[in-house]
Amino acid sequence: MNKSDIVELLLVEDNPQDLELTLRALKKANLANNIRVARDGAEALEFLFGSEEHMERRIENGPSIILLDLKLPKVDGLEVLKRIKADPRTQSIPVIILTSSKEHTDVSECYKLGANSYIVKPVEFEGFANAVRDLGFYWLLLNQSPRMEV
Repeated sequence: MNKSDIVELLLVEDNPQDLELTLRALKKANLANNIRVARDGAEALEFLFGSEEHMERRIENGPSIILLDLKLPKVDGLEVLKRIKADPRTQSIPVIILTSSKEHTDVSECYKLGANSYIVKPVEFEGFANAVRDLGFYWLLLNQSPRMEV
């Protein structure tokens, strides 16, 4: 398996401006390698679980971390999180909620479903870039995650 085949980060974001800001922040922090973007919840689930015949390869090749927005078209972020954490093949992947929602019910529900962190998107770019940089450094470089058994 080629290292370039491995997806280190799955970014699930439907807002074009937030997507661009996140990608710029990751690039600025030199964490922009091997990123897969899903623009709605259905696309994220298709990438992660897809058809059964390709499932082993999908799970084996990542991602190492998922940045997940909550307010998504087709399938919302809570349902995506629920599916990820319910499947033994994906439940150990860290899922970071990166959203504009400060609603207590969203925060509470995300943690109940197994989110590893909940970050409210800062409005200005420097604050946002710093938050994304710190997330990337911690989850991709410092954190030790268990190997997934397939």
